[in-house]
Amino acid sequence: MPVPERRAVPVLVRFSRYAQSRVRTHEGGERLRRGAWLSRAEAEIREIVNRETQAWDTQDTELLASCFHPAMVWPWPPTAQSHDPMTWVMVWGRFNAERWRRGWQELFDTHTLVHNRREIKKIVVSAEGDGAFAVVDIDTLWRHKETGADQHWEGRTCKIYTQVGTQWKMIAQTGVLQY
Repeated sequence: MPVPERRAVPVLVRFSRYAQSRVRTHEGGERLRRGAWLSRAEAEIREIVNRETQAWDTQDTELLASCFHPAMVWPWPPTAQSHDPMTWVMVWGRFNAERWRRGWQELFDTHTLVHNRREIKKIVVSAEGDGAFAVVDIDTLWRHKETGADQHWEGRTCKIYTQVGTQWKMIAQTGVLQY
Protein backbone atom coordinates (compact mmCIF):
# COMPACT_ATOMS: atom_id res chain seq x y z
CA MET A 1 0.00 0.00 0.00
CA PRO A 2 1.54 3.36 -0.96
CA VAL A 3 2.52 5.52 2.00
CA PRO A 4 -0.02 8.34 1.32
CA GLU A 5 -2.85 5.79 1.53
CA ARG A 6 -1.83 4.42 4.93
CA ARG A 7 -3.96 5.40 7.87
CA ALA A 8 -2.14 4.51 11.05
CA VAL A 9 -4.02 4.63 14.31
CA PRO A 10 -1.93 4.45 17.50
CA VAL A 11 -3.53 2.25 20.16
CA LEU A 12 -2.20 1.76 23.68
CA VAL A 13 -1.83 -1.95 24.41
CA ARG A 14 -0.61 -3.85 27.48
CA PHE A 15 1.43 -7.02 27.03
CA SER A 16 1.73 -9.40 29.94
CA ARG A 17 5.54 -9.70 29.75
CA TYR A 18 6.31 -6.45 28.02
CA ALA A 19 6.10 -2.80 28.86
CA GLN A 20 3.26 -0.84 27.35
CA SER A 21 3.77 -0.37 23.65
CA ARG A 22 1.97 1.54 21.02
CA VAL A 23 0.56 -0.65 18.29
CA ARG A 24 -0.03 0.59 14.79
CA THR A 25 -2.88 -0.95 12.88
CA HIS A 26 -3.76 -0.37 9.25
CA GLU A 27 -7.13 -0.71 7.59
CA GLY A 28 -5.77 -3.71 5.69
CA GLY A 29 -5.22 -5.58 8.93
CA GLU A 30 -1.43 -5.24 9.06
CA ARG A 31 -0.29 -4.81 12.62
CA LEU A 32 3.04 -3.38 13.69
CA ARG A 33 4.05 -2.75 17.28
CA ARG A 34 6.29 -0.12 18.82
CA GLY A 35 4.87 3.24 17.90
CA ALA A 36 3.41 5.08 14.97
CA TRP A 37 6.69 4.73 13.09
CA LEU A 38 9.02 1.81 12.62
CA SER A 39 11.35 1.27 15.53
CA ARG A 40 15.04 1.76 14.86
CA ALA A 41 15.58 -2.02 14.81
CA GLU A 42 12.71 -2.55 12.36
CA ALA A 43 14.11 0.18 10.11
CA GLU A 44 17.55 -1.46 10.26
CA ILE A 45 16.07 -4.85 9.31
CA ARG A 46 14.24 -3.20 6.40
CA GLU A 47 17.57 -1.65 5.35
CA ILE A 48 19.44 -4.97 5.32
CA VAL A 49 16.64 -6.66 3.34
CA ASN A 50 16.78 -3.80 0.84
CA ARG A 51 20.59 -3.95 0.76
CA GLU A 52 20.46 -7.65 -0.11
CA THR A 53 17.92 -6.89 -2.86
CA GLN A 54 20.18 -4.15 -4.24
CA ALA A 55 23.15 -6.55 -4.19
CA TRP A 56 21.24 -9.10 -6.30
CA ASP A 57 20.03 -6.32 -8.64
CA THR A 58 23.53 -4.92 -9.16
CA GLN A 59 25.23 -8.34 -8.93
CA ASP A 60 27.58 -6.96 -6.28
CA THR A 61 29.17 -9.88 -4.43
CA GLU A 62 30.82 -7.62 -1.81
CA LEU A 63 27.54 -5.93 -0.93
CA LEU A 64 25.82 -9.31 -0.78
CA ALA A 65 28.50 -10.73 1.54
CA SER A 66 28.07 -7.72 3.86
CA CYS A 67 24.59 -8.99 4.79
CA PHE A 68 25.67 -12.31 6.31
CA HIS A 69 26.83 -13.38 9.77
CA PRO A 70 29.98 -15.57 9.81
CA ALA A 71 27.88 -18.43 11.25
CA MET A 72 25.20 -18.13 8.52
CA VAL A 73 23.81 -21.38 7.15
CA TRP A 74 21.35 -21.59 4.29
CA PRO A 75 19.32 -24.77 3.87
CA TRP A 76 17.50 -24.87 0.57
CA PRO A 77 14.36 -26.78 -0.41
CA PRO A 78 14.66 -28.51 -3.82
CA THR A 79 11.33 -26.99 -4.92
CA ALA A 80 9.09 -24.21 -3.68
CA GLN A 81 6.58 -26.91 -2.65
CA SER A 82 9.11 -28.86 -0.52
CA HIS A 83 7.83 -27.85 2.91
CA ASP A 84 9.23 -30.97 4.57
CA PRO A 85 12.80 -30.19 5.72
CA MET A 86 13.63 -33.89 5.29
CA THR A 87 14.04 -33.10 1.58
CA TRP A 88 16.13 -29.93 1.94
CA VAL A 89 19.79 -29.65 0.96
CA MET A 90 22.75 -27.67 2.27
CA VAL A 91 24.45 -26.37 -0.86
CA TRP A 92 27.34 -24.30 0.52
CA GLY A 93 27.67 -25.03 4.23
CA ARG A 94 28.55 -22.36 6.76
CA PHE A 95 29.19 -18.86 5.40
CA ASN A 96 32.62 -18.45 3.88
CA ALA A 97 32.81 -15.05 2.20
CA GLU A 98 35.35 -16.06 -0.44
CA ARG A 99 33.60 -19.31 -1.39
CA TRP A 100 30.14 -17.75 -1.44
CA ARG A 101 31.34 -14.75 -3.51
CA ARG A 102 32.83 -17.16 -6.06
CA GLY A 103 29.52 -19.04 -6.24
CA TRP A 104 27.52 -15.85 -6.69
CA GLN A 105 29.97 -14.58 -9.31
CA GLU A 106 29.57 -17.83 -11.24
CA LEU A 107 25.79 -17.30 -11.21
CA PHE A 108 26.21 -13.69 -12.38
CA ASP A 109 28.65 -14.71 -15.13
CA THR A 110 26.41 -17.45 -16.52
CA HIS A 111 22.92 -15.98 -16.03
CA THR A 112 21.05 -12.79 -16.83
CA LEU A 113 18.79 -11.34 -14.15
CA VAL A 114 15.39 -10.98 -15.82
CA HIS A 115 13.66 -9.54 -12.75
CA ASN A 116 14.03 -9.41 -8.98
CA ARG A 117 10.87 -8.46 -7.12
CA ARG A 118 10.86 -8.54 -3.33
CA GLU A 119 8.21 -7.46 -0.87
CA ILE A 120 8.65 -7.35 2.88
CA LYS A 121 5.50 -8.82 4.40
CA LYS A 122 6.41 -8.74 8.09
CA ILE A 123 9.25 -7.77 10.42
CA VAL A 124 9.41 -9.05 13.99
CA VAL A 125 12.05 -7.88 16.48
CA SER A 126 12.61 -9.71 19.77
CA ALA A 127 11.64 -7.95 22.99
CA GLU A 128 15.37 -7.79 23.79
CA GLY A 129 16.05 -6.02 20.48
CA ASP A 130 18.88 -8.38 19.51
CA GLY A 131 17.13 -10.86 17.22
CA ALA A 132 14.66 -10.45 14.38
CA PHE A 133 13.13 -12.04 11.35
CA ALA A 134 11.67 -10.71 8.13
CA VAL A 135 9.12 -12.51 6.00
CA VAL A 136 9.88 -11.59 2.39
CA ASP A 137 8.02 -12.66 -0.74
CA ILE A 138 10.40 -12.92 -3.66
CA ASP A 139 10.10 -13.41 -7.40
CA THR A 140 13.59 -13.59 -8.89
CA LEU A 141 14.11 -14.94 -12.39
CA TRP A 142 17.54 -15.80 -13.81
CA ARG A 143 18.05 -16.95 -17.40
CA HIS A 144 21.10 -18.96 -18.45
CA LYS A 145 23.06 -16.96 -21.04
CA GLU A 146 23.85 -19.97 -23.26
CA THR A 147 20.98 -22.43 -22.82
CA GLY A 148 18.15 -20.00 -22.09
CA ALA A 149 17.04 -22.21 -19.18
CA ASP A 150 15.22 -20.34 -16.43
CA GLN A 151 16.10 -20.51 -12.76
CA HIS A 152 13.11 -19.10 -10.89
CA TRP A 153 13.12 -18.30 -7.18
CA GLU A 154 9.49 -17.56 -6.34
CA GLY A 155 7.74 -17.76 -3.01
CA ARG A 156 8.17 -16.79 0.62
CA THR A 157 11.37 -16.69 2.66
CA CYS A 158 12.01 -16.13 6.34
CA LYS A 159 15.24 -14.21 6.85
CA ILE A 160 16.57 -14.52 10.41
CA TYR A 161 18.86 -11.82 11.82
CA THR A 162 21.05 -11.36 14.88
CA GLN A 163 22.58 -8.15 16.13
CA VAL A 164 26.38 -8.08 16.15
CA GLY A 165 27.60 -4.97 17.93
CA THR A 166 25.76 -2.15 16.17
CA GLN A 167 25.03 -4.13 12.98
CA TRP A 168 22.41 -6.67 11.97
CA LYS A 169 23.54 -9.78 10.10
CA MET A 170 21.52 -12.60 8.55
CA ILE A 171 22.27 -15.81 10.42
CA ALA A 172 19.81 -18.15 8.69
CA GLN A 173 17.13 -18.21 6.03
CA THR A 174 14.60 -20.70 4.87
CA GLY A 175 14.76 -21.18 1.15
CA VAL A 176 11.93 -20.07 -1.07
CA LEU A 177 8.63 -21.82 -0.34
CA GLN A 178 5.15 -21.28 -1.77
CA TYR A 179 2.27 -21.01 0.67
